Amino acid sequence: MNRLSGNVTIITGGGKGIGYGLAEAFAAEGSNLVITGRTESRLVAAKEKLEQAYGIEVLPIVADGANEEAIKNVVEKTIERFGKINTLVNNAQVSKSGTPLVEHTKEDFDLAIYSGLYAAFFYMRECFPYLKESRGSVINFASGAGLFGKLGQSSYAAAKEGIRGMSRVAAAEWGPDGVRVNVVCPLAMTESLQQWKENYPELFQKTIQGIPLGRFADPRQDIGRVCVFLASDDASYVTGETITLQGGSGLRP
Repeated sequence: MNRLSGNVTIITGGGKGIGYGLAEAFAAEGSNLVITGRTESRLVAAKEKLEQAYGIEVLPIVADGANEEAIKNVVEKTIERFGKINTLVNNAQVSKSGTPLVEHTKEDFDLAIYSGLYAAFFYMRECFPYLKESRGSVINFASGAGLFGKLGQSSYAAAKEGIRGMSRVAAAEWGPDGVRVNVVCPLAMTESLQQWKENYPELFQKTIQGIPLGRFADPRQDIGRVCVFLASDDASYVTGETITLQGGSGLRP
């Protein structure tokens, strides 16, 4: 449909997992991409596949989301190459998942807060002037870990709920400038989850039983296309929302 033809979308963690699925979904709709991550070879490989498959332009930039100067560099390079930013997708996050709260160290907590909450804050702040020009949007990733209190996810949940709170404030502050800010909470199949399925098949099946739709989401088809909708004019009146893409697990009003 090319709903995003000629747009420029920044996707953090765009070289693998959910981020790569998002990149495919946005590329399929005609958006040029800036993908960031910590591994250059992975980003370059993703760039080659995306450009060959979809005929769009991809700018890969190595950046640690916890590094404020690195994020400023991402935005500067994006403007140098494309001259605009239409959509920012804050997807990347690192944490000590599976570690009980009482076993967390300050360093463990800092890892989640800096790679998630601070990274989203830095990207949003630096991108805002350009999003204001394009009347663009921000899509921040949170998690059912925070919504539903998942065991072993204290620092991850804290970072993600912080992102949700910041997103709601930004939606209120930036609405008059035509910039929309929304949150997505996915439950998606990734390379790491596939490995977990293979290592713990019984636990995987038990988990699946708690999902009414009986499966994990596909990063491109189930998560990416919802994000494309949020980035498009079809969602021009949608802001400040949290959309749970959990297959029916954690049902709520």
